[in-house]
Amino acid sequence: MEFHAKEQLPGLLDWMRQQMKACGGKTAVIGISGGKDSSVVAALAVAAYGKENVVGVLMPDGIQPDIDYSNGLVEFLGIRHYVFNIQGGTGGILDEMARLGMKPSRQTTVNLPSRMRMVTLYAIAQSENAGIVLNTSNLSEDWVGYCTVYGDATGAFSPLGMYTTEEVIALGAELGLPEKFLIKPPSDGLTGLTDEDNLGFTYHAVNEYVRKGVVDPAVKEKIDRLHRTSRSPLQIPADAGVSQWPAHGPDGRDGLLQVRKHKNPSPLGEGFLLCVLGGRKRIGLGGPFASIKIPEHFCEIMCLL
Repeated sequence: MEFHAKEQLPGLLDWMRQQMKACGGKTAVIGISGGKDSSVVAALAVAAYGKENVVGVLMPDGIQPDIDYSNGLVEFLGIRHYVFNIQGGTGGILDEMARLGMKPSRQTTVNLPSRMRMVTLYAIAQSENAGIVLNTSNLSEDWVGYCTVYGDATGAFSPLGMYTTEEVIALGAELGLPEKFLIKPPSDGLTGLTDEDNLGFTYHAVNEYVRKGVVDPAVKEKIDRLHRTSRSPLQIPADAGVSQWPAHGPDGRDGLLQVRKHKNPSPLGEGFLLCVLGGRKRIGLGGPFASIKIPEHFCEIMCLL
């Protein structure tokens, strides 16, 4: 099914307004990296809530060579913003580990800044007028677990949680964002490698697999392995016709993603209905997402919620 960003936007913006109201929020607080995801979420928030109700937070860890993208984005959108250097936080934890004789692993070093950024976003959000942190993850990243639990995987709700990287770019273009904010390759911020370098395959390959079921067998094996390891099922009994998978709530609570066979067609197609028990990160399952068809063999494990 061809993706039409113009047709998606009205429903998506309505859904975002509904979610903000459900959270009791007023001010959208968004971490700004200058890449496509944070840029599109910020632009969506401006369209949904008005720029006076959007706060961007730039969070370099010491010196960030590409921070001009972030500065350019908040200037283009005309939103209020803070530049909050997290180096003191990450450095403080690493220094304390060293004092205790602990050597941080590469995984610790890579994931710590992301988690420190989320701590910062919540500190700022709770100091704003009814501030709510918006998640900026997309479906492609979530599908292969390329996100940090309690870091960039966190937020009150996820406007891009059901959109692939290519669909995110299309939404950004429809919103009028300059191309430079949509084509900046995401990187891990440590090694200089892009996400795709680290993954060993392109997001386009993930997108073709998720949306069409078309993939090279060798790449399929890699994607399936990453998908499985990022969603290991909880070892608990489940009701007949129900599968339960771990989900991570933005407030530090674990929950379950519950998937139930359903007699009536769901917005996702193929007769599946998704619901969440515990945790509060929301993705849209209807409204703007109703026209996105998900192949049946992918319905059971959609994405981290």
